[in-house]
Amino acid sequence: MPEFVYALCAVASVLSAALLLRSYRHNRSRLLMWSTLCFAGLAINNILLFVDQVVVPGPEIDLRIVRSISGIVALALLVFGLIWEEP
Repeated sequence: MPEFVYALCAVASVLSAALLLRSYRHNRSRLLMWSTLCFAGLAINNILLFVDQVVVPGPEIDLRIVRSISGIVALALLVFGLIWEEP
């Protein structure tokens, strides 16, 4: 069951990033761009989680640091966009 949840989270974040990108192309709002980049980073984070927990579940390969970095970068992009963009 956890494998299904990991895959579902990855699909949801990829779909969210795709819909935000489509909306950004239509409206050209910079906040949509930052949100798209954030969700793309979160999608990478979720895909790495799936790979870490399902594809290579052994202790030989540990992707916790890479997953943490991708999540931090994704959220930092959104925070940057929220702070520096004019309303």
